[in-house]
Amino acid sequence: MLVVGFPAGPLEANCYLLAPEGGGECVIVDPGEEAVEPIEAALAEHGLTPVAMLATHGHPDHVASADEAGARHGIPLYLHEADRPLLGQDAGQRKDGIVPLVDGPLRLAGLEITVSGTPGHTAGSVVFGLTAAEGGRIVLTGDSLFAGSIGRSSGDGGELVRSLGAKVMTLPDDTVVLPGHGPATTIGRERAGNPFLAGTGA
Repeated sequence: MLVVGFPAGPLEANCYLLAPEGGGECVIVDPGEEAVEPIEAALAEHGLTPVAMLATHGHPDHVASADEAGARHGIPLYLHEADRPLLGQDAGQRKDGIVPLVDGPLRLAGLEITVSGTPGHTAGSVVFGLTAAEGGRIVLTGDSLFAGSIGRSSGDGGELVRSLGAKVMTLPDDTVVLPGHGPATTIGRERAGNPFLAGTGA
């Protein structure tokens, strides 16, 4: 599996392109602020054609470029319905071309992606899980889980911790975590050393 990631915008939110291999279809995860140019550069470098955009949640630093990228390539944005109202924070973000995300499998660009709702950072936060043909596992956690930390909660502070315990920390230790900000990590590393996960039973 091909994974291309880069930080974009003032908050350096991580945007990812996922594909079975170069030279084919891909999905774009979290097309945030100032992400259009690096997205286009990565598409050209790897010969990729995007078929959809996926959002871990609806904050502008993760979806602000969905308008322009969607218009350039004629592709929709997949976003949990609970976060759709957040698009109103930026008048430049379209309110059409949105496909609601629900828990379960999602097949796009030759990839099988598991969608799991993890409310807490926002009401509609989700994580995306994939298993590569080579056998490795990855999970894209948005602003729910970072290396050594977790995201801010939009409401009940315990909700995010409960979501992580139920949907993320049940994954195998060797699962690679690709967060919404900062460096990659693994579930095992976070299980052993993330102080915010002490209450998850991980």
